[in-house]
Amino acid sequence: MAQTLTPQQIFRRRTAGEPVAPGDAPQDNRHVISVLLENSVGALNRVANLFSARGFNLESVSVGETDDPAISRLTIVTTGNDRIIGQVIQQLGNLVDSLGVDDLTGSEHVERELCLLKVACDASTRGELMDVAKIFRANIINVAPDSMMFEVTGPTTKVNAFIGMMRPMGIREVARSGRVAMRRQLIFGD
Repeated sequence: MAQTLTPQQIFRRRTAGEPVAPGDAPQDNRHVISVLLENSVGALNRVANLFSARGFNLESVSVGETDDPAISRLTIVTTGNDRIIGQVIQQLGNLVDSLGVDDLTGSEHVERELCLLKVACDASTRGELMDVAKIFRANIINVAPDSMMFEVTGPTTKVNAFIGMMRPMGIREVARSGRVAMRRQLIFGD
């Protein structure tokens, strides 16, 4: 017997990215979550366990001290159903080490990533590499006879584009920080 959904149920399911009709695929959305944690042993592990217990992949995890050495800011990027992610966020807020949880998804926020990239080069390609670095505002941080190392910071799309431009030159190593994010404060005039 087929279940008939009310218009309110259909609206809630669509809003949460859940399937409405049999055979519909769930719609997963990307979420950027900022968590303030006490700097204590096992705090990061408890957060990661919340996601792994539900089978969510953490696309990016970045953690570091805030201005207070006793508090760390953890930025998590994951993809999933809005309703389930909402439950995970609520559970994150209930963790013993958690001081605050902020889902930045859908709000104005600034997101950045750091990438270190080592590229093969010789005297004939060094100038071309420097031109590409200038376009992306990347810093040259090390030069060796057969390679150059770059540092690029920005949104993930910029980092991906920079890596794509350098790929034909011969990438030797890549190290990426993962995303960090913070809510943007908007100031409106009268």
